[in-house]
Amino acid sequence: MVKLYDSGVYLINGQEIVSEEDYIKSQSMTGKPSDKEEAKRGTISYDILEKHNTSKDMSHLKIKFDAMTSHDLTFVGVIQTAKASGMDKFPIPYVLTNCHNSLCAVGGTINEDDHVFGLSAAQKYGGIYVPPHIAVIHQYMREMHAGGGQMILGSDSHTRYGALGTMAVGEGGGELVKQLLSDTYDLAYPDIIAVYLTGKPNPGVGPQDIALAIIGAVFKNGYVKNKVMEFVGPGIASMSTDFRNGIDVMTTETTCLSSIWSTDEDTKSYLSAHGREADFKELKPAAAAYYDGCVYVDLSTVKPMIALPFHPSNAYEIDELNENLGDILRQVEIEAEKVSKGRAAFTLTDKIVNGKLQVQQGIIAGCAGGNYTNVMEAANALKGKDCGYGEFSLSVYPSSQPVYIDLVKKGAVTDLMQAGAVLKTAFCGPCFGAGDTPAHNGLSVRHTTRNFPNREGSKPGNGQMSAVALMDARSIAATAANGGVLTSAETLDCWGNIPDYQFDSTVYKKRIYQGFDHGEKEKELVCGPNIKDWPEMSALTENILLKVCSKIMDEVTTTDELIPSGETASYRSNPLGLAEFTLSRRDPGYVERSKSVDRMEKARTAGKSPADTEPGITNIFEAINKIPGMKKIELSETEIGSMIYAVKPGDGSAREQAASCQRVIGGLANITREYATKRYRSNVMNWGMIPFQMKEEPGFDTGDYIFVPGIRTALENENLSDITAYVIKEDSVKEIHLFITEMTQEEREIVKAGSLINYNRKRK
Repeated sequence: MVKLYDSGVYLINGQEIVSEEDYIKSQSMTGKPSDKEEAKRGTISYDILEKHNTSKDMSHLKIKFDAMTSHDLTFVGVIQTAKASGMDKFPIPYVLTNCHNSLCAVGGTINEDDHVFGLSAAQKYGGIYVPPHIAVIHQYMREMHAGGGQMILGSDSHTRYGALGTMAVGEGGGELVKQLLSDTYDLAYPDIIAVYLTGKPNPGVGPQDIALAIIGAVFKNGYVKNKVMEFVGPGIASMSTDFRNGIDVMTTETTCLSSIWSTDEDTKSYLSAHGREADFKELKPAAAAYYDGCVYVDLSTVKPMIALPFHPSNAYEIDELNENLGDILRQVEIEAEKVSKGRAAFTLTDKIVNGKLQVQQGIIAGCAGGNYTNVMEAANALKGKDCGYGEFSLSVYPSSQPVYIDLVKKGAVTDLMQAGAVLKTAFCGPCFGAGDTPAHNGLSVRHTTRNFPNREGSKPGNGQMSAVALMDARSIAATAANGGVLTSAETLDCWGNIPDYQFDSTVYKKRIYQGFDHGEKEKELVCGPNIKDWPEMSALTENILLKVCSKIMDEVTTTDELIPSGETASYRSNPLGLAEFTLSRRDPGYVERSKSVDRMEKARTAGKSPADTEPGITNIFEAINKIPGMKKIELSETEIGSMIYAVKPGDGSAREQAASCQRVIGGLANITREYATKRYRSNVMNWGMIPFQMKEEPGFDTGDYIFVPGIRTALENENLSDITAYVIKEDSVKEIHLFITEMTQEEREIVKAGSLINYNRKRK
């Protein structure tokens, strides 16, 4: 059972949840006044945020982190941006891992070129470098860096180490650049939501099951959006820390800002096993702590789950699905048709054989699935069994070499391989379409983090369509033991026999470059031919003209749709090269439309007439000059940029390229009903684009123009709640009203400068 409270709650002595209304009543009966503000300061989150806040104002935080981490999809861009902004060393421990581009067989040398760049950057600036296949980013950070009361920033959305007592945040690269320049992470104090755990997971129920139950309850209603999830309650003690890590990493899929857990002796044992007992800190709420909401979870009621395509929140109990296969799968087929837009067929009901669902592939991998406990449980389930010799296959990716080593020593790898599973190295590929893409019309069940449309690597534009359902490793193993027939882990009786994990750091000592505080400034960065600097970007003018280059009316637009993952990841170190893939799976015509706008702006900034590249722009400005008060608006003084309208963009990855790829080919703004995550909106601003919103339905279409007068002055004023703009069509001009939610002073200056790089250059 997952229950959401309608209002705030008090947690008493870390054990009892009392609604705000009942608490106030009880206090009045005893004659004791209720001090809500003091109770707000009683959360674990408040204590950690206060210790990392460099301002004296807890309502407007300016955070400095203890450490940072990036992987090989993002670290080149982060370092190039910081270098262009004046960075000369890494001021805090910065871990560069290589777990994303390590198997992409695309583009010749460019993947390994990024890895060589990363090592040279660690040597030059004083960083920590984890070579390919050694560990996935978040497992390494759990093993070697996260600890009680810390804060860690990562350029990956699944940066979550709350179960170890670290409040970790996943953001776009711009926010990491700020830390590298000794600036701060600025935000309003977030709401804190209690996640109250009681009971004990049943045998066969794993961390993914619990995570999917929570995600299914909170995602669509936005209950924890941009808030901190604080895990409390007696149920925590029923789970090992490794198990808790598997729940914690999936909190990203709720759209929360961060997470933190109460810590205990098991947390201490986990850190001690990794040689870091000194990093343990007991964390618990005060005797009376106030939370802005509460997610109440009775762990004993959670059953094995499955999240069907195309989102982790599309969650069902496996038993419920099996009892209603036809009806539920037909709904997924309808969604698949919307995704493919008729370009590729995808069916599920044809996979019902003798009343059971036959799946084609199983994967256990990454920071969510590849943990020691998950793989050991899968090995126990498959010992003496087999996956069959049909179309079904199973691949297992342990999350680090130390985990792999211990699985080998304990015989788990032998048991898995003898059952027909394929064991692979630490790699995040199956989570973002860079490995194990299923066959066309195939269904893969995976213990990974996401199952967004086409994130597994299929290309509807090429007539291909496959999909992923998320499940826990235990039910995937049960399914594998049944030859690929969807099977709940509850049907087996083999769970809980997990020998203690023995961490062996030998491979880390021999292979990881530990250079923090030992930078070699004279060292040259090694840049392969694909590694390019960021192109120049214009400063914001007083008035701007936007051309609508894409209009997306889907309920949510993910970052995978804005810039696809998978093989395109190989081009992440080449801003203009990667930008060619922007919206390629969602709106293939977008790139050329935006580039045509960019050509006009480049002509303007070069002192030439934009009408030379687009004659029709003259008519647009004639219409602008007829608007009352706009007679003196000059084409030569008005920045021209492209714009995307999306109802709710930015769910999913923290990748800054979802915004930067728009910007480098002419993007100047987004207009939305709302932003799915803080991190995407931050990326938009850090790349010099304006994060507009509007309440009304968009009365414009692709190809129309929107003129926004006085926007630079508006950004210099406090109130951005009503910004007048004009939609210009071929035969009409219509006034509309936009708004921008809260922006810090620095964010306003970044947008006015045209990008974070421009802003930092001005400060030198």
